[in-house]
Amino acid sequence: MTSLHQIWATLQPRLKILEPLPFSSKQWPLIERLHENFNDREAHSHLPLPIARFREAASKAIHEHAKQFDAVETVAVDDSWLAEKSASGTSDTMANYARLYCDDVDAMMSVLVPSARYRKGHYSYGKYTVPQPHGLHTDHSAEDPEGAGEPICIARIETLGTHYLAGDYTAYDPETQSMLKALRYWIAVPEGEPETILDDLLKRETLKTIPVNRVMLMVAGNSSENTQVTQHIAARPPVGGLHSAFFQGQFKLTQKYVR
Repeated sequence: MTSLHQIWATLQPRLKILEPLPFSSKQWPLIERLHENFNDREAHSHLPLPIARFREAASKAIHEHAKQFDAVETVAVDDSWLAEKSASGTSDTMANYARLYCDDVDAMMSVLVPSARYRKGHYSYGKYTVPQPHGLHTDHSAEDPEGAGEPICIARIETLGTHYLAGDYTAYDPETQSMLKALRYWIAVPEGEPETILDDLLKRETLKTIPVNRVMLMVAGNSSENTQVTQHIAARPPVGGLHSAFFQGQFKLTQKYVR
């Protein structure tokens, strides 16, 4: 067992609301490649990867709190937010869970990608009612236009998983590329209407669904030949809406990681 394996195996006591997932013998080579060089484009094509799950008590408590809101609240998490919450020592229920999520994800990323430092994030919660996705999208790093890929960890609680584009999406045939265009811009293409295409790509497993209550390691960033940014799309809530919560933390890469 390598030191990376050993450190990951002993990480659990440091975490507050998450439990690190064990990696399989097939997953460890991917983890080791990202650990050595996060901008490994071939490795990116195998992401998202589940790295942790919410403890059952935490996921239930977060979901119950989200049920108290009939609109979706979204809060940005950056250095000023973290400083404000730390200085005041007070926060509302969801802000407290967001802070615990940030701390736990930061601890995990310090093991998996040592050069990663927290950049920004957000959390949202409440009753999701929009019946139509906004289209395939990526999370960009506007703070660093020249940047390549960056680690990003997302999680949805209890309901409304997130769909993502699997594999190396530059290798898809022209018909599939046209169908993906329909989803990116939510427009009709020769292959059909976006609603029908979404269902079709899910059946084909060109689009796969992230399980709820799992923390997924993905790729954010700008265009780069060494990067395949994860393209994803929110699941559609049923008629009448559905309560859920969402957490996201994005990291920048530095030459040397100092805690």
